[in-house]
Amino acid sequence: MGQVNFGLWYDFRNPAQWRKPFGAMYAAYLDQIAGAEALGFDSVWLTEHHFCDDGYTPSPLVIAAAIGARTQRMRIGTNLMILPLHDPVRIAEDAATLSLLTGGRFDLGVGIGYREMEFREFGRDLRHRPSLIEEAIEIIRRAWSGGNVDFEGKRFTVGDHPVTPVPEQRPRIFVGGMAGPAIERAARIGDGFLSTGGIGQDEYVAALERVGKRPGEGTIIAGHWAIISDDPEAEAAKLAPHILYQSNEYIRWGAFGPPETTPLFETGADAIAGGLYELWDAETAIVKLNALIEAYPQIRDIHFWAQFPGEPVESGQRRMEYIASKVLPRLKGR
Repeated sequence: MGQVNFGLWYDFRNPAQWRKPFGAMYAAYLDQIAGAEALGFDSVWLTEHHFCDDGYTPSPLVIAAAIGARTQRMRIGTNLMILPLHDPVRIAEDAATLSLLTGGRFDLGVGIGYREMEFREFGRDLRHRPSLIEEAIEIIRRAWSGGNVDFEGKRFTVGDHPVTPVPEQRPRIFVGGMAGPAIERAARIGDGFLSTGGIGQDEYVAALERVGKRPGEGTIIAGHWAIISDDPEAEAAKLAPHILYQSNEYIRWGAFGPPETTPLFETGADAIAGGLYELWDAETAIVKLNALIEAYPQIRDIHFWAQFPGEPVESGQRRMEYIASKVLPRLKGR
């Protein structure tokens, strides 16, 4: 069984009802991430969305570079970037630069996206997502190969040119998804699968065999929605407005199915009970996470939301320090 990293997940949301100056929030989160490395966290993961009132991270690779400058050991990744929105050569160049700047600590996690308005505003057709992401991944890999790209597909054409500099340590390309075709795509062309809330892990392992790979060849990067605290019920009650906001925004965007047929949660308690969240104290977390790792030996990283939208930094920091002192030492000493 390989080493498992434990990390943090950030969306940099700043909703109007709890708004802080964006510059101050970014500075505070970067300080927190640098401190998290000192506490023992192994990784940090960044997300991407656009045209959001709350400023949801539109530029994760820029933030990743800033994190790289503030940390020495921590792995830095995206979970995830919406690859069909982007020029794959531009992403290959930026990711290669990040890898060089961070000593090979960067991994590129991508997905196909789901918000129609984002595709419309970026001049993409939502129906083309599968071909956009598959061609983009092929172009990125060719760009990092050291040879010429020379690619002509349905969505992209890149001439017989090199893309330089190439990364000295190639970032791994993880592919996310919650639907069957996306999970099979992760098994087929990804260096691993980005799961959220445990969704699709069984399907990914089964898909590995269907595409001719052994289950032991797979890698799962698990974005987990557990809230870990010494009194998780009290913590959940305190966080309820922030959790309600997080859940309902994803539902409005269509993350969990067509928004016209997916009802919003009425209260934070409803969102906690009916969403992907789990409430754990340290002892429960250790039991649950050990069981998860035993069940899925493909897991190489488990990361948790560091800050819920609008949550005060001090609040997320207390939870982080609890995990670092009560949970991580016992998981890493397995």
